[in-house]
Amino acid sequence: MPKVTVDGIEVEVEAGATLLQACEAAGVEIPRFCYHERLSIAGNCRMCLVEVEKSPKPVASCAMPAADGAVVRTTTEVVKRAREGVMEFLLINHPLDCPICDQGGECDLQDQAVAYGTDGSRYHENKRAVEEKYMGPLVKTVMTRCIQCTRCVRFATEVAGTPEIGAIGRGEDMEITTYLEHTLTSELSANVVDLCPVGALTFRPFAFTARPWELRKTESVDVMDAVGSNIRVDTRGREVMRILPRLNEDVNEEWISDKTRFIWDGLKTQRLDRPYIREDGKLREASWDEAFAAVAAKLKDARAERIGAIVGDLAAAEEMKALKDLWAKLGSANIDCRQDGAKLGGARSSYIFNSTIAGIEQADVILIIGSDPRREAPVLNARIRKRFRAGGLKVGVIGPRHDLTYPYEHLGAGTQTLGELVAGKGFAEALKSAKNAMIIVGQGALTRKDGAAVLAASIALAKSTGAAFNVLHTAAARVGGLDLGLVPGAGGRDVAGILDGASKGEIDVVYLLGADEIDMEKLGSAFVIYQGTHGDAGAHRADVILPGAAYTEKAGLYANTEGRVQRGQRAAFPPGDAREDWTILRALSGALGATLAYDNLEQIRAAIVADAPQFAEIDMVVAAGDLPDLPAGELDAAPFETPVKDFYLTNPIARASKVMAECSARVAATKRVQAAE
Repeated sequence: MPKVTVDGIEVEVEAGATLLQACEAAGVEIPRFCYHERLSIAGNCRMCLVEVEKSPKPVASCAMPAADGAVVRTTTEVVKRAREGVMEFLLINHPLDCPICDQGGECDLQDQAVAYGTDGSRYHENKRAVEEKYMGPLVKTVMTRCIQCTRCVRFATEVAGTPEIGAIGRGEDMEITTYLEHTLTSELSANVVDLCPVGALTFRPFAFTARPWELRKTESVDVMDAVGSNIRVDTRGREVMRILPRLNEDVNEEWISDKTRFIWDGLKTQRLDRPYIREDGKLREASWDEAFAAVAAKLKDARAERIGAIVGDLAAAEEMKALKDLWAKLGSANIDCRQDGAKLGGARSSYIFNSTIAGIEQADVILIIGSDPRREAPVLNARIRKRFRAGGLKVGVIGPRHDLTYPYEHLGAGTQTLGELVAGKGFAEALKSAKNAMIIVGQGALTRKDGAAVLAASIALAKSTGAAFNVLHTAAARVGGLDLGLVPGAGGRDVAGILDGASKGEIDVVYLLGADEIDMEKLGSAFVIYQGTHGDAGAHRADVILPGAAYTEKAGLYANTEGRVQRGQRAAFPPGDAREDWTILRALSGALGATLAYDNLEQIRAAIVADAPQFAEIDMVVAAGDLPDLPAGELDAAPFETPVKDFYLTNPIARASKVMAECSARVAATKRVQAAE
């Protein structure tokens, strides 16, 4: 390992490290615009110039390998003048529109101009102007500000896997643009705004709405998919203004999907802000006491076997625990957290991502069964692409053909191919011979009628080949619900059973805890209680509506697809009379005469840990043990289908978002054009 001396401090760095990384290891700040640790080296901004002993001129530290014995100086007059010259050059054409720029207060160029620039310029030529480029409904451009650092180009090509941004022209005529000025199609496209060191790329939905110093910042967790991306929620007063990524190397690195980032306008529209009771076919506003009385009257009159509860995809552990305990007090075993009908449960190792998300980087062979990770979990898909770019990865897919941003071998469409692999044929040999093989099973394979048989076959394949077994969930609440045991008890009904019973008149009361993705027509004449946040499908069918809190409006525990428990924090308060969900269930239990045994957040979390000890290990993955031996079942010959039909409209918050609707319409229009061609 080479040793480098930086401003008199000797540091040892890994082989292949650059001088810039050596300087950072020594605690010396090096300014930069084009360099980013997750992107390839461009070396074109020259802001990172340093003086190296025996070098005839300053060198770009981001592109210079750290040689053993190198002596680097970063504070000499030569370095100071070089950086001032680079900054002066960058500002020749950069417009001085900081007062109206959305990057104001968060701009790298602004900060480094103060720290490393001068108070004057020797250039007096007219500043050049560049036409704006349309990049879609999410990214706003002011390309006159662009300094051609090419971070956006490299991100789109290397991380997102959609090489849609590039440079045209040379010298002063160089411009960054999309291919034929088409809309960006990546589900990660808005990360280019975080990377942009100037105000050339900004958030179109956020434009001219707030300044960063006006916003209160709250660290939380995303629930738009099951990855559990770490986010920062920025609020002004009671209103969520924007959502940005937080760094977590083990989960999302520093990326988030466009749905995660721009869902915030859906938090403001179509909200349920007070209880409602349906009378004479119409919903009317009611007080909490009236709503609880109406619910209590129905639940008290109904026999335990004639009531059912279904949990939605965005629920936190607290309200799921409260609902489970309330249903237990009422003596009912009809409860299910798998509103899509996924055939999961039992041993924890059979329903989590055992390899962990970060473990993808050690895989050399990956088999994807019934999943489209690009649209089900874009950040996780980017991790697979990262592993592909490192070289030596072989990917096989069973299911529909999709553009996954990396090459793969399409093995087949459904269970016939899976059966052949279980028998040791074809791709099974690659799994056996790999050092770190991985199987990823998606919800498209597990929500079918033969989902249990597919799960058993996949586990059998993992055992026979020595591959790691992983389930990729699409619902943020799913793993937490399974950990807490929100599945039917002895003689209980699952989601399909509850809906079938309701349609036949065998179920009198159905409690929907944010469950909007079920077939409401199958509820028949049952009395429906909907506890949720938006006027979506569940609220339209409900006889009583209990307004809850969205994920940004409550403190909650969420277990992601790998079983990692993370804390979501309250960034704003629920609107109107809406309340945090577990407190609603606690108050309802009192009205039912079945009071739950906790009165505050600490007590209910203690009860959660008593049921599932892994919830005490925050931001850690607790090993799940060996895979179970599941009985083989009969496989249906039908091909697998992806569970995510429209990436942008997968939950009530998304469907209430104008931005998400615009993105969905854009994708639909693109598909129509492609079909016409």
